Amino acid sequence: MLLKERVLMKGNIAIILAAGQGTRMKSDIPKVLHKICGKSLIQHVLDHCTDASITKKYVIVGHKHEEIRKALGDTVEYILQERQLGTGHAIMQAKDVLEENLQSNIIVLMGDAPLISTHTLDKFIKLHEENKNSVTVLTATTKSPHGYGRIVKDQSGNLLKIVEQKDATEEEKQIREINSGVYCFKGKDLVDALSKLTNDNAQGEYYLTDVIEIMKKDHLKAGVCNTCEEDIKAVNSKRELAEADYIMRRRINNELMDAGVTIIDPNCTYIGADVIIGRDTMIYPGTIIEGDTIIGEKTTIGANCKIVSSQIGDGVDIQSSTVLESKIMNETKVGPYAYIRPNCIIGERVKIGDFVEVKNSTIGNDTKASHLTYIGDAKVGSGVNLGCGVVFVNYDGKKKHQTIVEDDCFIGCNANLISPTTIKKGSYIAAGSTITEPVEEDTLAIARCKQINKVGYIKNK
Repeated sequence: MLLKERVLMKGNIAIILAAGQGTRMKSDIPKVLHKICGKSLIQHVLDHCTDASITKKYVIVGHKHEEIRKALGDTVEYILQERQLGTGHAIMQAKDVLEENLQSNIIVLMGDAPLISTHTLDKFIKLHEENKNSVTVLTATTKSPHGYGRIVKDQSGNLLKIVEQKDATEEEKQIREINSGVYCFKGKDLVDALSKLTNDNAQGEYYLTDVIEIMKKDHLKAGVCNTCEEDIKAVNSKRELAEADYIMRRRINNELMDAGVTIIDPNCTYIGADVIIGRDTMIYPGTIIEGDTIIGEKTTIGANCKIVSSQIGDGVDIQSSTVLESKIMNETKVGPYAYIRPNCIIGERVKIGDFVEVKNSTIGNDTKASHLTYIGDAKVGSGVNLGCGVVFVNYDGKKKHQTIVEDDCFIGCNANLISPTTIKKGSYIAAGSTITEPVEEDTLAIARCKQINKVGYIKNK
């Protein structure tokens, strides 16, 4: 196919650098797969790209690329950099992609820099287009520029070049405006500049930063977009991972509070990036909310709760409990110290009390399990009362079985329901009974040994 025939696409294309080994992380996990606020570093970058209307995303992979491919799946396209010879070399590996997108904006991002916001990306791309730049560099001004490439400008403030720390003069090292590693290029101009790129530097690597100087020599327009230092922060160590997590968590909590959520102590509240919480909901300290959790309005999440990938309705009250991959409907009370395991649907106005465990079960409206009960692989109707110590005995040693308790039943304390079985509507189970057979509608079932009192046994034994 001729080059001119391949120039079909316009728009914003992201190339994300994720080939590095990340030795300072002291980890067997690829650096970009380490997580903050419940998601990998690179997934944060990809999500920001999507929100900023970047239509196609390409990830440059190298070290442990199989693990990165497995983690991200088919949500992106991959380009392999077998030898890591610098950022310029990484972009060279995307030659075919670039030549198919000569009329597009090519946004180069770092897979280990998750804090770049959608707002910053939008502003960055807009400035690039409005100024008709061939390249725009995202920069920040810092008190501690050591280790970063320096932004070198002329006396009029125009961008001349970017100098890496290793190659900078003493005068250039005093510059406080630094390179983020994020660029926006005109596709055609980037392809032309890459053809002239060399590795004539202290490290013998192909620096993408040298592309700016090449473009300037070709009289192409280069500009900068300055942002806050937080936006460009990369993660290279476990300490920096913790710092990035703190920043992201603060942003998430602030955004939720601005939307009407009450967070008692934001510094001790951990909420994931994809969590949605309604207004007038109150979150107490020590709580962890992760995954694609959705919480309604006027709900209370008490201290030290953990909620993962669950749906919580309006007016719910959860106290010091764990909820995993389940659904809890309006005005239900959970806890303290309850454990809702995956695949549960708990209806409205239900009471799941202290030390109650529910697993793979459906519980109807207005049902109560106030304390010390295990409900596993069950279908429990509406208006049911489960007494203290009730156990749904769902495992026969080989496989699990279901127990069905229909509406308006009363299950007495310390009853064992041996599955599979059905307790039909309106029935009562006497306290201490072990039920092995189905119970018909409106029936009292008693299944326990007859009490025998042996008077004087203790003295005579």
